[in-house]
Amino acid sequence: MKPHETLPYTELPDYSDADRIERSRAFYEAMKTRRTCRYFADDPVPRAVIENAILAAGTAPNGANHQPWHFAVIATPEKKKALRAAAEEEERAFYESKAGAEWLEALAPLGTDADKPFLETAPYLIVIFGQRKGGMNPGDTKQNYYVSESVGIATGMLITALHDAGLATLTHTPNPMKFLNEVCDRPANEKPVMILVVGKPAANATVPAHATIKKPLDQIASWL
Repeated sequence: MKPHETLPYTELPDYSDADRIERSRAFYEAMKTRRTCRYFADDPVPRAVIENAILAAGTAPNGANHQPWHFAVIATPEKKKALRAAAEEEERAFYESKAGAEWLEALAPLGTDADKPFLETAPYLIVIFGQRKGGMNPGDTKQNYYVSESVGIATGMLITALHDAGLATLTHTPNPMKFLNEVCDRPANEKPVMILVVGKPAANATVPAHATIKKPLDQIASWL
């Protein structure tokens, strides 16, 4: 490798093989309880929980360490109402004309439609943006690399951190999403990736039985 400044890699715990197996199993068991939620309580959630989860997401691996993401957190009723109105307009167009029969058939077991009340009920909406330009420092306009991959990894870590804190989440992707730049006061060169709805599940919340069916290991992995 080319010469560059380095630091010792010293922070990874030195577990035994048995400990690693047990910890990986326990983590899997914990993550099996994660469910996408469409019924949220309006109970408040401490801002510090969201901040810490976003900080965890910000540790994700990414192209050239440019960290090409921005997390716009919406908590005010006015902003949530505006976002819901714009999102539902796109959703109505999707369900009425844009989505093909096969797509609608795939969505049917999940019971989704154009009505998205959770966008106002949940205490937080985190709108995730990918930055095509940026860099390490404020005001940088350098080319960013592997933006989609980097933002995808960070989003997965964000969802995991929020689940670990005992919060429910929903990934919402109205199409198109360009209205989110205006709602969130973000520049045009940032691409909205999704809305992450965050909060406590409603007392009577349910999940589609179809959503609990997960592929077994032999269908999602191969050993070469």
